[in-house]
Amino acid sequence: MPKVRTNHSSDTKLRLIVMTGLFAAITYVFTAYLHIPSGAGYTHAGDGVIYLAACLLPAPYAAAAGAIGGALADGLSGYAVWMPATIVIKAVTALFFSNKTEKIVNLRNIFGIVPSLIVCIVGYALYEGTVMTKGFSSAAILAALGQIPSYCVQVLASSVLFIVTGIALDRAGIKKKLLK
Repeated sequence: MPKVRTNHSSDTKLRLIVMTGLFAAITYVFTAYLHIPSGAGYTHAGDGVIYLAACLLPAPYAAAAGAIGGALADGLSGYAVWMPATIVIKAVTALFFSNKTEKIVNLRNIFGIVPSLIVCIVGYALYEGTVMTKGFSSAAILAALGQIPSYCVQVLASSVLFIVTGIALDRAGIKKKLLK
């Protein structure tokens, strides 16, 4: 009787791709359907899903989930002009969190929220002040920085979603179950 060979690395890769798609879809839903228009864009809690993805998936997969989910939300919600910025900003956001820790919610990942906020503020302000104005406009950048309160609310909502859901997933032992 021939031995059946299992390729664990392809099983793992498939699981990561499926999880990436799942997190992209959830990011899309939390961004596109649970948002409040504010200024030139909208405020949402979708970043919290990106934080979770980054704590559960390897960095390239988490970055892809954030970029895809965020870009789909922009494109399908009438904000397609923001898609290029969102792809870069949400991919970079995922890099501030780590999946290499035992728990999702830990000091390292909580501190990842701070640079995430900074990248969000600076990234969108620079995009608005350069790409949206078809050149460099310091006035447009300064005007875009007026969105800081909206970005803070967005990151606060995302942080609450991340911490509450992360604690629940930690209690359920999801990281150990995903690594099987």
